Amino acid sequence: MSRETTLHLSVLAGLALLYVVLPTYHAGNLARIMVLAIYAMGYNFLFGYTGLLSLGHALFFAAGMYGLGLGMTGFGLTPLPAFVLGIVAAAVTSAVIGFLALRTVGVAFMIVTLMFAQAGYLAILYLGTYTGGDEGFVIQQAERVLFGLDLTADGTRYFAAWTLFAISFLILARAVQSPFGRTLIAIRENEERTRMLGYDTGAHKLRAVILSGTVAGAAGASYALLFGYVGASFATVQYSIFPLLWVLLGGAGTTIGPLIGVFFMFYLIDISSGYTSAYMLVAGVALVLLTLFAPQGLGGELRRRVAPWLP
Repeated sequence: MSRETTLHLSVLAGLALLYVVLPTYHAGNLARIMVLAIYAMGYNFLFGYTGLLSLGHALFFAAGMYGLGLGMTGFGLTPLPAFVLGIVAAAVTSAVIGFLALRTVGVAFMIVTLMFAQAGYLAILYLGTYTGGDEGFVIQQAERVLFGLDLTADGTRYFAAWTLFAISFLILARAVQSPFGRTLIAIRENEERTRMLGYDTGAHKLRAVILSGTVAGAAGASYALLFGYVGASFATVQYSIFPLLWVLLGGAGTTIGPLIGVFFMFYLIDISSGYTSAYMLVAGVALVLLTLFAPQGLGGELRRRVAPWLP
């Protein structure tokens, strides 16, 4: 077994064991962290490994969230078909946005993705009759039952989040180590040279956008299913910036970086909010300090100083 595989399985085993030792409050937090880490992993695949800076991922997260939420409340679907609907909605949205946005490069790509995400947010507000507008809507506890398991129960919700995280984590880790992932890294480092070697860089980038957006949508659908709320706040620009911050903090281009970044930021805000209402200022200061003294993020510094083999 390779060191990379051992690392990934150890992370998953550690997360499973934490449920046994953590108090209920922190176990609930960790379930939320794992779902948000799926979102961050999807973003990291596009930004960290492909080199494409997107500010529109909230649209994909919201597509998965509203796909599941409207499927359950509007069409009476059970959780599993609704979850599939959320993933399909995110995949289709990311394919369309990717096809259009990849006609631009650099800063223009970032701006175009931001514009599409903002248009999606405004569409959610405009269709408030169906989406609940600013207030959103709640998925009732009685509806959140999968294969006879109550997803609102602490233990069931935790291990449902763990299962979804494990699947996403292993799939993306495998994708990074595959020829497709290696090609994306080559595109990130030097797209022109990669094109000269005969690779269709446009097709590879489109596939990366679709995979990244689909994973982000799976995170949105998971959040709605496990925590029972669907709201327009998850489609705002703020939720496009969050995954960027998580990835920068944890280490862009590392498989464990997104989990580290979400964990660090979540507890930094949770702890600092107990002392001051200016908790986002504390988070901003921490981000500046990390940028100055650990520019590669926590996972990147771990790779640079301790484990150069870190994937």
